[in-house]
Amino acid sequence: MPTTRATKTARPAYRCAECGWTTAKWVGRCGECQAWGTVDVVGGDRTAGRTQAAAVTRSAVPIGQVQVEDARAVPSGIPELDRVLGGGVVPGAVLLMAGEPGVGKSTLLLEAAARWAREGRRTLYVTGEESAAQVRLRAERTDAVTDELYLAAETDLGALLTHVDEVRPSLLIVDSVQTIGSADVDGVPGGVTQVREVAAAVIGRAKSAGIATLLVGHVTKDGTVAGPRVLEHLVDVVLQFEGDRTSRLRLLRASKNRFGPVDEIGCFDLTGAGIVEVPDPTGLFVTRHEQPVPGTCVTVTLEGRRALLAEVQALTVQATTPSPRRTSSGLDTSRVAMILAVLTKHVGLPLGQADVYTASVGGARLHEPAVDLATAIAVASAVQSRPSPTDLVAVGEVGLAGEVRPVRDVEARLREAARIGFKRAVVPAGSEGLANVTGLRIAAVSDVASAIRAAQA
Repeated sequence: MPTTRATKTARPAYRCAECGWTTAKWVGRCGECQAWGTVDVVGGDRTAGRTQAAAVTRSAVPIGQVQVEDARAVPSGIPELDRVLGGGVVPGAVLLMAGEPGVGKSTLLLEAAARWAREGRRTLYVTGEESAAQVRLRAERTDAVTDELYLAAETDLGALLTHVDEVRPSLLIVDSVQTIGSADVDGVPGGVTQVREVAAAVIGRAKSAGIATLLVGHVTKDGTVAGPRVLEHLVDVVLQFEGDRTSRLRLLRASKNRFGPVDEIGCFDLTGAGIVEVPDPTGLFVTRHEQPVPGTCVTVTLEGRRALLAEVQALTVQATTPSPRRTSSGLDTSRVAMILAVLTKHVGLPLGQADVYTASVGGARLHEPAVDLATAIAVASAVQSRPSPTDLVAVGEVGLAGEVRPVRDVEARLREAARIGFKRAVVPAGSEGLANVTGLRIAAVSDVASAIRAAQA
């Protein structure tokens, strides 16, 4: 009796969407990058080298003959957004905006869509998270209702592409990419395979038709863009919309930009009437005191290439427990602890048995080393009950040996302080560009003790 030999079947292979690691069996966590939920089947019986040459869509030409007029940036109507993008929105470009829930992503994009449409340019806003009626109500509240703004509530990729073909917009907004699914791909909307398919289809249509596209993306609990890492590689611009729930200020920054810088920020104010641009946000972070107050000092921090004035406040009280409290809000806790140790050791301030509270004004997050000197002056002012002048700014990094180190772009910082109306500045010795700054009486110091004396002189 002849024996039958079982036919070997090709086993599927699995690959990580984040790093490309492959394995013979499915696992929930990648063995290379340790990411969860990124391993998916890619098929096992594949033969390399089978792809043949095919017809080209357009012949290659010398780079000097390539027409660039169609790739010129077009102003969006929101100067703060254009500032971050490097001049405006490029036709055919795909932008990915991510941010925490409730930060105002949809409100900002609806405002951008309305301003784009008011210039007579057709706009399509596709929402997968809300109904069309909900978006209409928000548009009425923010005065974003205009004839050239088309609205569709869809969660199917095929229907979305049909809307694009029918409306033929110059600007497409998809809110959000994680809510759109394709019936031709396995998995639920928001999964790795679905997000990759949806993004690839939308990006392909945007590039072929020259449609500027804005995709809204969810974020993970650690603040990164949710979904496969390839999503960030496919798009042209990755924007992060940031803000504290306790503050109305919102910051827009680019972590990737093929058409402009990545060190610019846009400032917005989230109000009941929508998103309002803040071209000069300095007033949000500085309190103007009529009389000098102990425990305050103004500094100049850099957000991207924009200089912003911010106020540091300090309060010291006698400790009532064996372990004095050290509380910071808006400042780097570890750097504040280091500055307190420097003030105790090299200046001789009695901080060992004192509770010290430090904070920034307006919810500003001051984690730059250039804020160290203002923090030290504010704490010294609080301990000694000697107020610093209201027209003084301090910029510099404090070292463990008590020295004051130079920081970057001191000239730009001092120019901004002089523009606002400050008259005095304490900066590190050896800072560049001090001779080019007018309107300020500058004290260049080499150690923190000299800085405190100069601030109280």
